[in-house]
Amino acid sequence: MQHQLLRPHDAASLPRHLLEARVVSLVRRCPGLRALRGAHAHFLRLRLPRLTYAFALSKLLASCAAASATTVASSYARALFDQIPEPTAFCYNSLIRAVSGSGSSSNSGTTDTFLLYRRMLHAGSPAPNSFTLAFVLKACTALGEGQQLHAQAFGHGLEPSPYVQTGLLNLYARCEEVALARNVFDGMVEDKNLVAWSSMIGGYSRMGMVNEALGLFRDMQAVGVNPDEVTMVSVISACAKAGALDLGKWVHAFIDRKGITVDLELSTALIDMYAKCGLIERAKSVFDSMVERDTKAWSAMIVGLAMHGLAEDALGLFSRMLQLKVRPNNVTFVGVLSACAHSGLVDDGRRYWCTMQELGIEASMENYGCMVDLLCRSGLLDEAFSFVTGMPISPNSVIWRNLLVASKSSNRIDIVELASRRLFELEPQNPENYVLLSNLYALNSQWDRVRYMRKKMKDNNVTVVAGCSSIEINGYLHKFVVSDGSHPEIKKIRLVLREIADRVLCAGHKPWTAAVLHDVVEEEKEVALCEHSERLAIAYGLLKTKAPHVIRVVKNLRFCPDCHEVTKIISKSYGREIIVRDRVRFHRFIGGSCSCNDFW
Repeated sequence: MQHQLLRPHDAASLPRHLLEARVVSLVRRCPGLRALRGAHAHFLRLRLPRLTYAFALSKLLASCAAASATTVASSYARALFDQIPEPTAFCYNSLIRAVSGSGSSSNSGTTDTFLLYRRMLHAGSPAPNSFTLAFVLKACTALGEGQQLHAQAFGHGLEPSPYVQTGLLNLYARCEEVALARNVFDGMVEDKNLVAWSSMIGGYSRMGMVNEALGLFRDMQAVGVNPDEVTMVSVISACAKAGALDLGKWVHAFIDRKGITVDLELSTALIDMYAKCGLIERAKSVFDSMVERDTKAWSAMIVGLAMHGLAEDALGLFSRMLQLKVRPNNVTFVGVLSACAHSGLVDDGRRYWCTMQELGIEASMENYGCMVDLLCRSGLLDEAFSFVTGMPISPNSVIWRNLLVASKSSNRIDIVELASRRLFELEPQNPENYVLLSNLYALNSQWDRVRYMRKKMKDNNVTVVAGCSSIEINGYLHKFVVSDGSHPEIKKIRLVLREIADRVLCAGHKPWTAAVLHDVVEEEKEVALCEHSERLAIAYGLLKTKAPHVIRVVKNLRFCPDCHEVTKIISKSYGREIIVRDRVRFHRFIGGSCSCNDFW
């Protein structure tokens, strides 16, 4: 860099505009933070004129913000900023960019960014510009703060800026406020660029709104905006959440057809999609074809195998991961421990828990939940209770619910009372807690207590979340809730349900009416069971498809025990393969048996 340096004679003789051009040229050629510090020292030795030196500091500050997102760079940027006598908006923007992109924790970076922004506002001059708000919005993680920034953008007349609009769109999409995000998106008169389209599609994807995400994806193509890997990750993730396999296959083919780079993140999203859509063999194929695999890819494959009840494969893959010196993380152990839980491998689960601690991996709440689930499923209620009460972090509602479910066939009133009390402290408005306790009371025919729980729900304005099941037919998702009469083909569906009921009766199945919480006669309970959402979806699959087409259903809650037995009979009676993904795992029904071996 020696031949590029300014000489003392240049600092004294060159006109200001030429001198500043030389400063810009020198700073641009600095490859990193060390070179920027060297240039800074050189400027100090030259004793540049005051205004030129302030200009040089601003350019150093901007380059520092772009050079490396580290705490060291952020600290140096602050030091540069403090030497500038009258910082411009450009200087504030550079420092905000450096601080928000530093290697400090996200919460710390966000706080520092807002402190700088408020300092700028309080100074009165310079006023924030569109770039200021864009940088602050990028660092923002809370909806309330984002809405304040939106109001300030409106007040400063900066709302029409495409940079501000894209920042607002990104924020609302990250916060899963898709209605607000869509308002911003629809209001963008120009510059609906790739980032804007991808952000909006990503927001729909995170909310599981697959039809909306794919509809916008089609609109994006219609206006000639070409998607990239980021866009496709969002689209694939939407298919994964909805269990839309046909759509997922189409999107995968689109990626290949358009020559979109399948990087690590996109490959991992494809593994996750195929696993969650019930095609674990295709997930394995994607995984095996990867030239490079990181921890996320290994973890996605292990979690997918565990979801399908393939414990031996999941644990074998984990061993292979360790042999190849790939370091696991919390998510990896979620897959490992859940594989043990779904197969009743208690000793293996205990051993893997110790392995996680030996590797120095701090257990997440989900890891603790998997361990409690393993013990509860295996009937080790006392050990599970001791494990929960000995946790170094406060158990969440999922863990307390697991304990409550496990205690339903025991006489451990102390566990029932403690778990229910903790649940209502943590989630007083969650209807699942009321339904769970009602279930426990209904199992023992304690109808007075069931009615008390209903009254408590009514007094607290708690509404039950209906069981919802969806099935994909010809690329479109059809959703059903219990006793749903809104589907345009409901009459045909109910004819299929009657036929199913006849075949089930001939097979000798007696409905498990304890799954219905109403204090009514058995006949009415049997009718209620017949129109559970998963049965409506399966009936629609039988109506619209023929063998060997696999019927694939996604349910938002746990599989109803009676529906589980009935689906086994349907698979045998109709000679159909049926795959149901409930909130916890996959159930694959073939020839009258289920892949879970009734351990779920």
